[in-house]
Amino acid sequence: MTRYIEPSRMDHLFNRTVAGLTRLGVSVWGSRILYVRGRSSGDWRTTPVNVLTLDGTRYLVAPRGITQWVRNVRVSGNGELRVGRRAEPFTATELSDDEKPAILRAYLKRWGWEVGRFFEGLDANASDEQVRAIAPGFPVFRIDQGA
Repeated sequence: MTRYIEPSRMDHLFNRTVAGLTRLGVSVWGSRILYVRGRSSGDWRTTPVNVLTLDGTRYLVAPRGITQWVRNVRVSGNGELRVGRRAEPFTATELSDDEKPAILRAYLKRWGWEVGRFFEGLDANASDEQVRAIAPGFPVFRIDQGA
């Protein structure tokens, strides 16, 4: 599935603001700057992300679908998460669609106000069947320490 939602001008402004604060060391509701090597260039690429912690495990969710950062993480399998000067290397494992419902629901519960419009009318109270139906369009990665 190749679902992708292009960011609006307001999204770009919001992301720049969150990224600026996060680079200064101020995490906005769990924000981090994701650093991942470009799959073709090998250059570091950056974008602000929300890191979800659920039952002691951390996840990256792509609410806009198959973004460039998703494609890069799929190829590299690792990256860094940064807040201020603190850089945390990680390895990433993409989850299957059957593993996603609880994670997507928790993500919506925490950041639905920010990303709910990308979830095709669903909210944190959606049934497992409803969430499974949209899961292929929402990449989710489990992130572990180390690279």
